Amino acid sequence: KVRIARPERGTRRRLMDFAERNATAALDRHLLERASDAALIEGVAKLFDLGEAVKRIEVYDNSHTGGTDMTGAMIVAGPEGFMKNAYRKFNIRIADAADDYGMMREVMQRRFAKGLESESWPDLLLIDGGLGQLNAVTETLAELGIADDLAVVSIAKGPERNAGRERFFVPGKTEFQLPEHDPVLHYLQRLRDEAHRFAIGSHRARRAKRIAASPLDSVPGIGAKRKKALLLHFGSAQEVARAGVADLEKVGGISRAAAERIYSFFHEDGGHN
Repeated sequence: KVRIARPERGTRRRLMDFAERNATAALDRHLLERASDAALIEGVAKLFDLGEAVKRIEVYDNSHTGGTDMTGAMIVAGPEGFMKNAYRKFNIRIADAADDYGMMREVMQRRFAKGLESESWPDLLLIDGGLGQLNAVTETLAELGIADDLAVVSIAKGPERNAGRERFFVPGKTEFQLPEHDPVLHYLQRLRDEAHRFAIGSHRARRAKRIAASPLDSVPGIGAKRKKALLLHFGSAQEVARAGVADLEKVGGISRAAAERIYSFFHEDGGHN
């Protein structure tokens, strides 16, 4: 049963008043942020000569650690703020970690090569990087035949990576900076920082998944229950790989056939261990 009470006095009434004030303040902040973002996007449109109303800005960044788990990230912003349901991550499969330009090319190809009809078309691409990243993006878009359809800007960190000293690169124009206290600069920094945060988060999640993975995941016929039993018995996947058939058979749930299959996987299939 559901019971609804509307207290008129006392502690519960004060709690209701407190909750209502908090909700009203939160709504006021939300509406102010929406109005502010809409005004700032108008400033972005004017700054980069975008003309029509800007409804979708896509921001791109890449992340990796020591050349592993390379990840590209796309965040999306509009007049109503960040559109988190439209964020995407790209597991880099082809480009080398030392080739940041190649990573950006791969992300652009993955984003725009197919499925264009299924995704909203951006009014602006904001790239975290300098002239090299900008050229990599525009060259890829040209190869895809859509370079003339997309506005692209790159934002590079200033000297000694100082915030407020960012340089902007636009195709066909001289690089420039904005005044340190320009609200549009602060907005573009916020977009860049959000892309950086999402890229790092996506990269860390991918790295954690790889670290948590076990060679046992690839052994045919070994499900979660048998995997757990093997790890509890031997202590690690490495010790399972070193075990003989007789030792493997001692584990509960591991038949002679399963033990031979595990042994064969690590010893006869050429270097799994």
